[in-house]
Parts: sequence; structure tokens; C-alpha cells
Amino acid sequence: MQGWFSKFINHKRRRFCASLVRTYREISSASVDELWQKVVDLRDVSWHPLLKSTNVPLGLVPKPGLIFQAVTRFWPIPIQIFVEKVNPKEMLSIRVLAIPGIEERVIYQVESTVCGSYLSYSVTLRGWLSPLIWSLSRPYADRVARSLIEAVEKSALPTVSGKKKSLDNSCFDF
Repeated sequence: MQGWFSKFINHKRRRFCASLVRTYREISSASVDELWQKVVDLRDVSWHPLLKSTNVPLGLVPKPGLIFQAVTRFWPIPIQIFVEKVNPKEMLSIRVLAIPGIEERVIYQVESTVCGSYLSYSVTLRGWLSPLIWSLSRPYADRVARSLIEAVEKSALPTVSGKKKSLDNSCFDF
């Protein structure tokens, strides 16, 4: 009887916790510097399919420990964003603190290759609300990396677009 009761108590203490991890990778003809400047410009999120605006002052460089607010395109409630880690011209890791029951970590990585520059966008959702939040935000999360690349390439010089055409024929994505 004692064993059954302790199993019942321990079962009640367990919580349901789900984790979802997705990584998106895109290639760009833009330089690493151009991509990095767009990633760390926390004030301009016009390219982001989920975020509408932030309260970051013009010219602020993200550093670990920086906390700022952003407003999403879906509801006008501000969410808190915490900068966790920054490796200049390589990686920016942020944590989104929107509602209790969900923890979101986003990592942007920029890498230079022979074929151009790679942008990697990783999303990790944890918590019991993660399946619900993921089902609502997945179509938008799928577009974040591509939207960032398009915004950088649109603002780049016209010579870069000519370079992209020659890169498309010479590089293969396996």
C-alpha cells in the first residue's frame, strides 16, 4: 500500500512539459556585415513577420542583459525581450518572455561561405503552452529568415543583385 501511495503522489508532482526546436537556414548574396547590421538593428523590425515595433533607442548596440519591449502584429500587448548572448558578426541569442507557460529562445547566426552568407534562425519553445503557440506562430516563423534576407538584399547596392545571379549557378545546396 505504501508503494502505491508514493507513486500516486510523485505522479501528481510531474508536469507536462513540451519542447519544440526548429532551425531555418537561408543563403544570401549580401555580406556578413550587411546581414549582421540588420540583425542587430533592434529598432527596425519592419521586416519581421511577427513583430511590429520595439522601444529600442536609435543606435543602441545589443549587449547581454539588455531588456526591451516589442509589440507583435497580432495584439497590442507589449512583450519583454532579453538579450542573452552576443558574438559580434556571428550570433545573437535572445529570450522572449511573453506569457507564463511558454519560454521562447531565438538564435540568429551569420556565417560566411564561398557561395555567399548563411543566415540561420533557430527557435526553441518550451513549456506546456508550446504546442498551442507553435501552431499559431509556425507560418510566421517559417518566413523570418527569408524576410530578413530579402530586406538586406533590397537595401543592398545594385551590384550585389548582379553578383547573386552568378552565385546561383555556381553553388549547390546539398
